[in-house]
Amino acid sequence: MRITDYTEGLAHIGIPTKDMMESLIFYTELGFDVVHTTTDPKDGSVVNFLQLGNLMLEVYECSEAHMCHGAIEHFAISVNDIEGAYDFICSRGINTLNDEIHFLPFWDNGVKYFTIEGPNKEKVEFAQRL
Repeated sequence: MRITDYTEGLAHIGIPTKDMMESLIFYTELGFDVVHTTTDPKDGSVVNFLQLGNLMLEVYECSEAHMCHGAIEHFAISVNDIEGAYDFICSRGINTLNDEIHFLPFWDNGVKYFTIEGPNKEKVEFAQRL
């Protein structure tokens, strides 16, 4: 087995913001469309998914956004089998955050995801829309 048996490509890039309206104005001026708006059930913060062609951004409210170069918080890889991808990552010993599979009620049927950390402290999320 290889991880490519489970992956489909880039799902989204996660960008924290302290000012959602400013971010929405900026990205819509660049041609992005808001394709999904929701709130995070953990803290009630607003989350917007914006799309331009095949590029998806997840822009979410975060009072602790770093507001500096390199502040993209994570990128997500779309998977077709979250449990298979999780088992693969764990079997290789690279579940560096000892994360588990989580569920969020985003999109129509929700999303399952887990996150690992890369060698440069970047977060790599594996996500499956249900």
